[in-house]
Amino acid sequence: MIFKHFIIALLIVLPTVSKAQTPDEIFSWLPEVDGWKKPASKEVFNPDNLFDRINGAAPLFIENGFMEMTAFDYVKGEDYITVQVYRHASPEDAFGMYSTERSPELTFYKIGGEAHGDNGSLFLFADKLYFKIRSNVSTESSGNAIRRIAGSLASKAAPAAAYPAMLKSFPEDGKIPYSEMYITANYIGHDFLNRVFVCKYMKESLVYQLFIIDAGSSDAAKEILKKYVAFAKQEIDLKEGSLLIKDRYNGDIPVLWKGGKIVGIFNEDGKTVPDADKILSYF
Repeated sequence: MIFKHFIIALLIVLPTVSKAQTPDEIFSWLPEVDGWKKPASKEVFNPDNLFDRINGAAPLFIENGFMEMTAFDYVKGEDYITVQVYRHASPEDAFGMYSTERSPELTFYKIGGEAHGDNGSLFLFADKLYFKIRSNVSTESSGNAIRRIAGSLASKAAPAAAYPAMLKSFPEDGKIPYSEMYITANYIGHDFLNRVFVCKYMKESLVYQLFIIDAGSSDAAKEILKKYVAFAKQEIDLKEGSLLIKDRYNGDIPVLWKGGKIVGIFNEDGKTVPDADKILSYF
């Protein structure tokens, strides 16, 4: 009985092990699709040769923690469906790349953490993977095939895929649908603002961004703010709480510093957002 209790306790303590998500494993997940010939081979790209496949887009992928891309094609006569599976260093990086390329004009689907596309393409994320699926045709038949492939791959990669947990802490009131993002580096043009969670909001016809940086500790957050106020050439006695950064490029940035987190408000036109203090008090 003691041994049984030990095994149960061990199972509770041990962390969940993520799937390996290697090219071979991803290739093994490919489903059969009626009317389409299943891929017989794959191509694999890494940071050194990704440029060969996607040209000028490679630097942005690498900035978002790109590790490896596995590509393969389904074919039906002269038609094809190309599947590209990008593996990133973390689920946040995969979501970040997905959110960077998201188009609100497309149709959204509950596949993986989120998917959007049409009958000729589909884009989605699940765990550390970002999927780009495209066909040279756009018909109801091709759309069904694309979504069949996407659903099967996403369920194998991460059945419970979802947005990064930090995004759940943002308020819902006024949020613009499908505006959540994760910016890995150089948020609003500053090299000291990295790994930033962002949502867009609308208040009195004014669109603004609410952002959170989780620095991990109060000291780390203070170091980020020191760099910001130095850039702004402000003399501020930095203490936890509310402050206003006078960013000469981006306008006034209301900020709340709370422990290891920095929460701020940014408007692309540099305009003042009404009731900024009230918005930040949510946190």
